[in-house]
Amino acid sequence: MANLQLFQSAKQTSLLPAALGFNTEGAPAYALTPRHQLAQYAATGCLNTTFYASAEAQLARVLELCKAVEPAFIAKTAVYCRERGYMKDMPALLVAVLAAQGAAEFPPAFERVINNGKMLRNFVQIMRSGVVGRKSLGSRPKKLVQAWLNSASEQVLLAAAVGNAPSLADVVKMVHPKPQDAWRAAFFAWLIGKQYDAKALPPALAAFEAYKLDPAQAIPEVPFQMLTALPLSARDWAQIARQGSWQMVRMNLNTFGRHGVYAIDGMPELIAAKLRDSEAIDRARVFPYQLMSACMAASESVPAIVRNALEQALEISLLNVPRIAGRVVVCPDVSGSMSSPVSGFRGSATSSVRCIDVAALVAAAMLRKNPDAMVLPFEQSVVTCQLDAQGTVMENAARLAAIGGGGTNCSAPLLRMNSKKELADLVIYVSDNESWIDARRSGATATMGQWTVFKQRNPQAKLVCIDIAPHARTQAMEREDILNIGGFSDDVFRIIAAFAAGRLDPAHWVGEIDAIDVASC
Repeated sequence: MANLQLFQSAKQTSLLPAALGFNTEGAPAYALTPRHQLAQYAATGCLNTTFYASAEAQLARVLELCKAVEPAFIAKTAVYCRERGYMKDMPALLVAVLAAQGAAEFPPAFERVINNGKMLRNFVQIMRSGVVGRKSLGSRPKKLVQAWLNSASEQVLLAAAVGNAPSLADVVKMVHPKPQDAWRAAFFAWLIGKQYDAKALPPALAAFEAYKLDPAQAIPEVPFQMLTALPLSARDWAQIARQGSWQMVRMNLNTFGRHGVYAIDGMPELIAAKLRDSEAIDRARVFPYQLMSACMAASESVPAIVRNALEQALEISLLNVPRIAGRVVVCPDVSGSMSSPVSGFRGSATSSVRCIDVAALVAAAMLRKNPDAMVLPFEQSVVTCQLDAQGTVMENAARLAAIGGGGTNCSAPLLRMNSKKELADLVIYVSDNESWIDARRSGATATMGQWTVFKQRNPQAKLVCIDIAPHARTQAMEREDILNIGGFSDDVFRIIAAFAAGRLDPAHWVGEIDAIDVASC
């Protein structure tokens, strides 16, 4: 007798729309709408070279997409990626595009997105570069930058004063803010190297100037980068660690080791307690992968108690991962292309965290909250990997990440489940969607074909495709039972839960972005 599953599959897939686009491997794929493409690039692109695309190609594609969608959606995407995805360069770029367009949405988008000194300097740098069509700020952007400078607190201005290209001093010289406060006037004069009234300096800056004259005084509460040119003792560095923000401490664990901080009684315990402070983690809006990066980068000088606190912080950062009703299957892509850095190649600043690490992290986190979940890592085919549902996220993520390599075959997990007649309610892919091993000459993609077969046994099942790299095409076409989403922030988990529970409308992820009211804070 003929193979009924094979011929039934062929009959069903012939009714599916053909994949008329091509991915970067030259294999058939479904093109996302311009809105979806822009959201995808904005949520995952860091404007650095990735496995498949140069930084220049990403920038050109984003600018092209901005011409294809309305300014209101550009503004909403910028707000979404800044407030829910915690992105930096992309939201600043999108706000700069709105400024160059003279869009009515520019002022409210600026106020929502440019929310610290780093973002302000990013915005000014992008505007001055000419990539959005102009090399000057223009009157309206200039006024908004002036307003930001004249309303920021002393601590915010001090934080903004760290960094170059442009520096905050460059920005002040460019827009000439007219401060109403004596302390702000003194601050700006100090910043750009002009004469200032020392008595009018704000408290932290005055303490910094006093400390430079007499290092026997207490360490001032200023960004530590302002102090590094000064002769600092181990106890001075310990005080810097005590005063530092959660993110600052997380990013400088090895620095503290080099300067002897951990040799001081009580300091390892103090730093560990700060790292696992749940309220501080929430305020820092930390990406789980940032904690993974810190765990991976910690040198031998970092005590075990501090490294353990990082792992505890990672577990805390994933408290928002949902417990999903029904059977869940997670399919992390462990192919060769996933070995590229998650934020792209940035020379000496390239992240040690790869796309495969993030895929493994998502899979391990879902397993942590859904112990009955099935995990099917795949490359050319499904790869066997023993995971422990009770183990730490870092342990399981490390096991998954260790098996990477080979080509990409996105249909492999569905093919495996179909061959074993598995039942499931939700299937989650974490991939770059650059499938080519299963490429067909025409018709629907192999992933869509296998999903059609899977749905015959699981008619209520839903498929989520999380793309963690900036791409414009997918292996599973967007429809009522299929969600394509970009990014790897906590918001991704929230949207997955809403989709699984039937709380998202057919517009899915793009609809979430489109629902944002840019004018409301």
